Amino acid sequence: MFQPPREKQSQRNPFFDNAKYLAIVLVAVGHVWEPVMEGSRATRALYMVVYAFHMPAFVIVSGYFSRSFAGRPDQLRRLVGGVAVPYLAFEVAYTLYRRWAQDAPQQAFSLTDPFYLTWFLLALFVWRLSAPLWRALRYPLPVAVAVAALASLTPRIAADLDLQRILQFLPFFVLGLSLREEHFRLLRRRVVRVAAVPVALAAPAVAYAVAPHLRMGWFYRNTSAQELGYAWWAGPLATVALGAVALVLTAAFLAWVPARRTWFTVLGAGSVCGYLLHGFAVKALQYWELVDAYPVLAAPAGRVGLTVAAAGAVTLMCTPPVRRALRWVTEPRLEWAFHRTAAAPAPGAAGAPGAPEASDAGAPGRAVPAGAVSRA
Repeated sequence: MFQPPREKQSQRNPFFDNAKYLAIVLVAVGHVWEPVMEGSRATRALYMVVYAFHMPAFVIVSGYFSRSFAGRPDQLRRLVGGVAVPYLAFEVAYTLYRRWAQDAPQQAFSLTDPFYLTWFLLALFVWRLSAPLWRALRYPLPVAVAVAALASLTPRIAADLDLQRILQFLPFFVLGLSLREEHFRLLRRRVVRVAAVPVALAAPAVAYAVAPHLRMGWFYRNTSAQELGYAWWAGPLATVALGAVALVLTAAFLAWVPARRTWFTVLGAGSVCGYLLHGFAVKALQYWELVDAYPVLAAPAGRVGLTVAAAGAVTLMCTPPVRRALRWVTEPRLEWAFHRTAAAPAPGAAGAPGAPEASDAGAPGRAVPAGAVSRA
């Protein structure tokens, strides 16, 4: 998903850009619900539904666009420029923001302990570097699930690199590595789209029923079962059960993502900007205690207003002008930092290492040729 290279919009597959935009809206909406869902079972239920699949969906798509990553110099350069540089820049930016907003000079800079939403960039960096290993394994997905299950029952995994999340979300990345175009075409079939409707209707109802009893820590995947107050065996059980739920909801979500160009298709290319910027607005609610200062925000009308505001704000953050303004940090040119290398073999060419039928996934936002997914 991160970071789109400078290709022409016509070369991008609208299906994936549409999916990325819609998913980033869900991320922003979920974040603004968090400080106002206390006391509202319905809001908590919707929050649970969103958190059940929105990050797994991001990770699956990121894995899909990492299929041909083989560690070539050109791929490593794009990985550094499109993932590592934004991580470092926004890790510093969010730390400085908290120091200023909360007058907290003691807030330490830490490049290995991700601050807030920057964890995903660090995780993507690690996952992508490991992609050749997972492709070399005979049964990568069962191994990844076993790793995630073991992590879920291992307390006190160090905060460095946010390793607990990296390990627990790993199966979704490995699944993405295993997907092909035909798998996404299957989601466009009428029977799948029809089946997605009752799934979408049932999910909030089920979430409403279990909302008072299920801890949200399971969805964040950043702690072990014991740290959540459960027996060790609950970790592997939750890994499998919530993983299955995530896959069903992700399939239902993708089944209804338009495959044609829409008014928001262009915004998918700027999803990284929306992801990295919206956190400043969300954190303002916390740092300045706006919900306590304005109780109306936690009322039904206030929650609706925050939802609309979050969706609107993240949409603006994904627009081409914002993307161009941030290109120096989200898509930096790093020719000055690397030795010049020979042009990489075209994907699919003889001798091209790890060249599947997809585009070069060393650039996470690069799309497969338009039309690869049937049009809605």
